[in-house]
Amino acid sequence: MSYNRREFIRGSLLFAGGIMLPAGIMGCRSEHQKDHYDIVVYGATSGGIIAAVAAARKGYSVILVEPSSHLGGLTTGGLGATDIGIEGTIGGMSLEFYSTVREYYRPEERWKYESRSEYMDRSGHFFQPDRAGMFGFEPHAAKKIYEDMLQEAGVPVVMNDRIVLGSRGIEKRENKIKAIITEKGSVYRGDIFIDASYECDLMAMAGVSYHVGREANSQYEETLNGVQAVRTHNHIFPGFVDPYIEPGNPQSGVLPGVHDEGPGEEFSEDHRVQAYCFRMCLTDAPEIRVPFEQPQGYDELQYELLFRNFEAGENRIPWLPGGMPNRKTDTNNRWGFSTNMVGVNYGYPDGNYATREAIVEMQEHYQRGLMWTLANHPRVPDDIRNEVARWGLAADEFTENNNWPTQIYVREARRMVGEYVTTEHDCRRMRIVSDPVGLGSYTMDSHNVQRFITKQGCVQNEGNIEVSPGGPYAISYRSLLPKRNECANLLVCTNGVSSSHIAFGSIRMEPVFMMLGQSAAAAAVQSLEDGVDLHDIDYPILQNRLIADGQRLDIDTDQYPPLPPDSEPLTERWRAWNEPDLEKGCVVTCEDRRENKQTNGGTD
Repeated sequence: MSYNRREFIRGSLLFAGGIMLPAGIMGCRSEHQKDHYDIVVYGATSGGIIAAVAAARKGYSVILVEPSSHLGGLTTGGLGATDIGIEGTIGGMSLEFYSTVREYYRPEERWKYESRSEYMDRSGHFFQPDRAGMFGFEPHAAKKIYEDMLQEAGVPVVMNDRIVLGSRGIEKRENKIKAIITEKGSVYRGDIFIDASYECDLMAMAGVSYHVGREANSQYEETLNGVQAVRTHNHIFPGFVDPYIEPGNPQSGVLPGVHDEGPGEEFSEDHRVQAYCFRMCLTDAPEIRVPFEQPQGYDELQYELLFRNFEAGENRIPWLPGGMPNRKTDTNNRWGFSTNMVGVNYGYPDGNYATREAIVEMQEHYQRGLMWTLANHPRVPDDIRNEVARWGLAADEFTENNNWPTQIYVREARRMVGEYVTTEHDCRRMRIVSDPVGLGSYTMDSHNVQRFITKQGCVQNEGNIEVSPGGPYAISYRSLLPKRNECANLLVCTNGVSSSHIAFGSIRMEPVFMMLGQSAAAAAVQSLEDGVDLHDIDYPILQNRLIADGQRLDIDTDQYPPLPPDSEPLTERWRAWNEPDLEKGCVVTCEDRRENKQTNGGTD
């Protein structure tokens, strides 16, 4: 039975941070909430919020359940420098969100620490006059917009209520989920479920097939998957950096974050996951700058590779501070040793809550220590130390967590093996699906996954891949669906989208998650209206509805023809210094890598 969203109680509201929120937004449940919902969305990420709001706008009863205290995923978690790829691919409620961001920043009172024109001069590529949306923003601004969307749609939101891991977390009959059960004893019953979380616990607990790590190139006949020791040429150590605690002495042990097992066979499958980090919101505005502090238990050895990298000739600041409004940044990983704590997160996707929390705490401690080190340690070059010391955490962001982001960047976790697996072939438009529900266009992008010792005895990173698909590509509706026999009433719209490691490297952008969240909701609504399983809905009807709702699904193959694998723009010099070394079974020297990086531009 369907309940119209107007039936949701609007009189019972919580006041939090000056914003009126729907009942349940801070984790308390209203007595008026339903025992059964048309749609249950698990994960208040960007994709989850859009899915819930989209369903509610269509008049269906929906509840949004978030396992943590953080609302909005990475969009409100510090990732304000939006990776959009080709802007024309962004449509529907995703574009609505970014258009609302633009409107949010129109009033002059929003500009407290710089003027709009000053921001434009500093970071104009996020705010162009002819753009429908604005793609650079402060975390608190994104959060307010999401809260307003949820309130206006009447979506009840429950925070800090996480699913029981294991079979006890799911009530399932045959191939359909009937309810999810949380650690607090809550039971959320529904007709259709959408997993919009980054970890995809709902999907996994429902018995759906998934993959963690990198597939071998041979599995889907790709070129960019698996171990990529040769191709990795950005975000590396450009000079010879000794990996041993006592330089030159293997018996002394390896430095933290390094392993001595070799990178693995080229192009082969492995269990490793690309590194995570926090996207820090920093500022140089004196009024709100919070200086970096040395964390308790600071271990200088954690940063020995950083010091040796500088001593080997690195002269760049290891960060990417994308300019956000009001003299703030979205600060990301950059170069060989930076905010990514490489190699510590392999146990995160399948880990229990305690394991994940330990990894998050380790990453936060490391990253806080890194920022203090860059701003204060005498082994950091003076010019770098002086520049970093000008910056600090923004006092008006993440106030509930001492100005530190409350959402770690889970770049990759579990990926469903569903009805259709999106691969490099789809990204390059070597095949184009007949049932698109959204477009991707961003670079096939993986951060480093490991730090190993080369045959020459220096430390090196592996796993960073940045290859443009050369245009937009279609994402199949079937990539949101588990195999029919595994689950018939589940959709997945964020990290668990059915795709290979390297294809997901392009899909994994917040605008895409929002578009897929909206499309998942539309499919759920159509399934309920027609009384058929998700796998049996009439796609042409879904397509027309999505287009009517502003989604962009078409690809002009004349403008963006298929891009074969051998079209990757590599110079002959790049190939020359790689291939002979690969035949010898080793990796090129660090000095050669630095020379090649200069030759090929070292783009980011």
